[in-house]
Formats: sequence, structure tokens, C-alpha cells
Amino acid sequence: MRIGVEPENLAERAVLAMGLVPTPLLATHPVLLLARAIMVATKYGMFEALTSGSLDASDVAKRCGTHSGATETLLGSLAKAGYVAMDSNRFLLTALTRKWLLESSPRSLRDSVLFRYVEWDWIARLDDFVEHGQPLDFHAMMSGDEWQLYQRGMRSLAALAAPETVRRVRVPKDARRLLDVGGSHGFLSVAFCRRYPQLRAEVLDLPEAVEHAAPLLGAEGMDDRVVHRVGDARTEDMGHEIYDVILLAQLVHHFDAATNRDLVARLARSLRPGGVLVVQEISPRGERSGQLGGLGSLYFALTSYAGSWSFEEIASWQSDAGLVPRKPVWFRTLPDTGQQVASKPR
Repeated sequence: MRIGVEPENLAERAVLAMGLVPTPLLATHPVLLLARAIMVATKYGMFEALTSGSLDASDVAKRCGTHSGATETLLGSLAKAGYVAMDSNRFLLTALTRKWLLESSPRSLRDSVLFRYVEWDWIARLDDFVEHGQPLDFHAMMSGDEWQLYQRGMRSLAALAAPETVRRVRVPKDARRLLDVGGSHGFLSVAFCRRYPQLRAEVLDLPEAVEHAAPLLGAEGMDDRVVHRVGDARTEDMGHEIYDVILLAQLVHHFDAATNRDLVARLARSLRPGGVLVVQEISPRGERSGQLGGLGSLYFALTSYAGSWSFEEIASWQSDAGLVPRKPVWFRTLPDTGQQVASKPR
């Protein structure tokens, strides 16, 4: 999947094909405005204000505490982008916004969109990263409020991946214990435990993550089967032949090769014979990675110690740890996302 300039009529399609469209201009200035417009409308609750029905801009402004004229301009621009619709100078929600941006939607990305405010400042530091090569290490930068928003945002993204994550993993028939390394909110562990009633899960993460993710996990009503465990994956002793399934989702891009190799070795020791180690990543490096994968690799390089790793590299860590890697699986519902699974010989 690509992000790019899309023609709205045949004439625009023709000039785009002839290379006459100033693509770099359209890929920067309007994109920045659209991103910020969606963020602002989400922040001030404009989409939520429209859940009761169509309103004119002045009514939306009253409910949201914003300027009437500026609100009308903002909503008008979002109408052109499909996020709201207009009917006789009144605005109403579209199916797109109802599905993805309302807080009440089970697929809501509202918290993730609000986290863009934090990431906006991070991305502005790309110049320094390119000049000096020093990443941000954002986990050490965030305030308490940002940690809380980060956990909510990651939880909303996990909801997108959970159905296919669970469906893709061949859980051993006799599996009883799952370890979710770096899983914070625990939503993926909850999804596994709901599908496999015999499973119990531990979610290992940093103290700050556990502190702010605990209410999210508590809201799932699975306290008897999914619990938090405070620790640092880089140093934690995972034990010996304890777990049947170990999930390492969206974590290895934070660490360099040596750290990941050591981590996978310790996880392999903690697997029972026949158990599986699932490494799931968005934007892995490699030939199958598309435009989103390339941008994701840049994002992780900017914000963490390392950046994206290919499934071939991940499989080599698994092999070195005595595991048997399987062929990587690419998701159908999420672009540039997949799993590299390995099993422990019996």
C-alpha cells in the first residue's frame, strides 16, 4: 500500500501520467495540513459532537469551545477529504469517521491519532538524526501523560492486529502458558486467552508501561488469566522451559542486533519443547516491504536504538538459539506486517 497523489478526474490522471504534476509539493504541504486537520478535529471533539446528527459549524463550535468561522473552514476541508459530509451547510459524519475516529467504535484509532501530537515533535527532529545519527530513545523522553497516551494509542493499534495475529499462530494443543514480551496493554494476550480457554498469560514490560497500561488491561476483565510482570526484556531472566507460546510483537525494532540475539536466546531457553516463539513486526526490512515499510523503518531508526529488521535476520537469531524457523507469514489485513515464527524441537 502506498501514500501518494491520487487524481480526482480523467484530466488529472492524464497529467499525472505525463509527469506534469508537482508530486513533491503535493506530497508535503497538503499532507501536513490534512494530518493536522484530522488531529485538531479529533482533539477538540468535533467528530464526537456530530454523533447526535448533522450540525452547522456554529453548533459544533459551541459544543467544542472553538471559533465558529475557523471551525467551519476546518470542517469544510475535512469534507473534501471524506471525513465529514456536508448537507445544506450542515456537517455530518461519514462511515469512514464513524468506524475509525469515534471513541465508541470497537475499531477506533482516536487515541492513536491523538498520539500524533507527541510524534509530531519527534518527527521534527529528523534533521538532527540525519546529521548526527543519534536516535531519540523516546521511552526515556516521555512524561507520565505521554506514557498514558502512548499506551492507549498502542492499544488501539493492537485491536487492528489482534484477529489476524491470533489466527496466524499455530498454538500447540497442550499449551498452557503464554509470555507476552513488551506487550504493555496486554490486548494481544487477552485475544489469545479468549480463543484458547486453557491459556494463561504474563505480560512483561517496563515499570512505566505497566503503570499506565494496567487500567487498560483491567478493563478487559481477564485478571484471573492475564497478569502484568514488571521487567526489562534486555536483562530479565525468563526461566527455563516454562512457556508454550512466547509473543514478541513490535519490539525488536527497538534493539540492536546483539541485544536481539541475546533476547531470543533467553526466550528460547524459556520455551518448553514444542513451544513457539512468535516475532511479529510492522515494517520489516526486505524485498516485500513497500512504501509504508520504508517509512516505518525510518521512523523506528529515528525513535529507537536500531530500526527495522528483516525476517531473514530474525530467523537467523532464532536458528542460533536452537529453534527451527518457519517461513515468514505476511498479514492480509495490515500492510507491511507479518510474523516470523520458530518452534523448539521436542
